[in-house]
Amino acid sequence: MLKTMLTTIDNPHSPFEDWDAWLSWDMAAGYNTSGLLARIAVVSNDLSDKDFDAALVAAIDEIVRENVSGVHRKVTKEVEES
Repeated sequence: MLKTMLTTIDNPHSPFEDWDAWLSWDMAAGYNTSGLLARIAVVSNDLSDKDFDAALVAAIDEIVRENVSGVHRKVTKEVEES
């Protein structure tokens, strides 16, 4: 399964491998990437896991396409399904 996340071009940490360090660096840099994603993503608790993930990917794609700040990028990683 392909997992997709949003990051910035200058964050030295992987959101897949070291979330806490990634988030700490992101917040210290003033990006609040998670907050941006939360504002853009159209999600609800009523969505299935598959639909929720699809909505997040759509929001990530929109953020990267518009890239108002010029720093955001999409990263992917193949992970085993649980």
